[in-house]
Amino acid sequence: MPITHGVHHVAYRCKDAKQTVEWYRDHLDMDFVLAIAENEVPSTKAPDPYMHVFLDAGNGNVLAFFELPNSPAMGRDENTPGWVQHIAFKVASMEILEAAKAKLVAAGIDVLGPVNHTIFKSIYFFDPNGHRLELAADIGTPEMMQKLDECKWDMLEEWSQTKRAPRHAAWMHEG
Repeated sequence: MPITHGVHHVAYRCKDAKQTVEWYRDHLDMDFVLAIAENEVPSTKAPDPYMHVFLDAGNGNVLAFFELPNSPAMGRDENTPGWVQHIAFKVASMEILEAAKAKLVAAGIDVLGPVNHTIFKSIYFFDPNGHRLELAADIGTPEMMQKLDECKWDMLEEWSQTKRAPRHAAWMHEG
C-alpha cells in the first residue's frame, strides 16, 4: 500500500488568478473552492506576495494555481516539447468529450482531436496561461487493460536498456 492517500492538489502558475478561475469555471465547469493569499511565503518566509486559488476538478481532485506578481513573466521548459507537459482530466464518456469539444470550439478555443489512443480518446487545447490541457474518455476493454498490465514491467525494462520503444503493445497502434 502506498504511503500516499491520493493527490491533495496539483499546483501550477497562472498569469491572472481571477481570469484563470473564471476560465476553468466557464469552460470546464470547475467550482472555485478556496483562495489563499499571503505577503510572505509560509515555507521560506520570503517576502513574496501571492494568490493561491483552488478548483474542484472532480472526485476529490483539486487543481490549484499561484499568481506571483513580483516574479518574472511565466515561461516554460524550452528543452521539453510542448506536447509533453500537460494536465489530463478524465471525462465519463465519449458523449461528454464531444460536448466539451463543441463548447470549447463555440467559445473560440482551438481544439485538437479527438485523438484515438486505443484505450482512450482525447482532445487537447490550451488554457489562458499557456498550459496544455487534455480531456480523455476511456474506451479500453478489460481485455486490453489486462494485456497492457501483463507487459508493463517487460516494456519498462526493455526501454531502460535500449531507450527505444518496445513492441509489446504495438497492437494499440495497428489497424
